[in-house]
Amino acid sequence: GRRLPRRLLVGDRVALVAPASPVRGEDLERGADELRALGFVPVYDQRVLARHGYVAGLPQTRVAALAEAWRDPSIRAVIAVRGGYGSQQLLPLLDPRWIADDPKIFLGYSDLTAVLAWHSYNSDVL
Repeated sequence: GRRLPRRLLVGDRVALVAPASPVRGEDLERGADELRALGFVPVYDQRVLARHGYVAGLPQTRVAALAEAWRDPSIRAVIAVRGGYGSQQLLPLLDPRWIADDPKIFLGYSDLTAVLAWHSYNSDVL
């Protein structure tokens, strides 16, 4: 059965990652400010600003940032900062044990549908 993540609480840490298209620094900061205003603590590193052609870094870089966020027990939600294109490149590199070990809220849109579907499927079967 599906293990649901707990709801977010004020003060929770949320990781910002870029599994698809790159994000501009000013847009990232504007979004992080909105999360702070809601009472959350946005967490990210410089990989979120990576750019490789039309995607946010090499697939290995993007999946490493996603994996680290997911495996960090202090992170309660993982938020993809952009949709766009490129998330399907991550599918062969994702590990369903991340979900089984620590269910978290995962939020994204547009091209992130590929990873959201992977997440939903693995949440049901683990």
